[in-house]
Amino acid sequence: MSSGFRTKDGGGAVVEFEAAEVAILRSLVTQVLGLVEPGETSDDPLERALGIGASRVPSDPVLARLFPSAYEDAEDAAEFRRYTEATLREGKRADARTMLDTARPGRTELTAEQAQAWLRSLNDVRLALGTKLEVTEEIHEEIATMAEDDPRYPAYVTYDWLTYLQDTLVRALW
Repeated sequence: MSSGFRTKDGGGAVVEFEAAEVAILRSLVTQVLGLVEPGETSDDPLERALGIGASRVPSDPVLARLFPSAYEDAEDAAEFRRYTEATLREGKRADARTMLDTARPGRTELTAEQAQAWLRSLNDVRLALGTKLEVTEEIHEEIATMAEDDPRYPAYVTYDWLTYLQDTLVRALW
């Protein structure tokens, strides 16, 4: 199993992955990439060209978590979403593609920019999986008492591993 990220000489981060770990990461990132494909667009060609999109909160709880409302007031939140969600989606897709392009078995070296993309993409994967699993702050206690034959165990352990990777990447970068 990966020993986590370390600081790379000259900036960035380095990590060693086993082939199975890369397969898991690629699968999860690909799923998130599919979720954040371009959302609803306006019927107006000028608005589409400017990246102005839908103003509705996503009905999918995972998308609602990945694209939370910026304001409590529904009208303000809708207006903000309309002008920002397309750009946010593109950023999440770019980060996911960076992760897919650079994740490989063995030694993976990331530039500072790639490491930042990984950090954002790992966060998106954790948010998506955590929402699906309905993760609470008690997750570590749950995992510690969960039987290995519990059907939820692999998903919870994967979530915990992603948390570990994210933590070690943060520490490597700062």
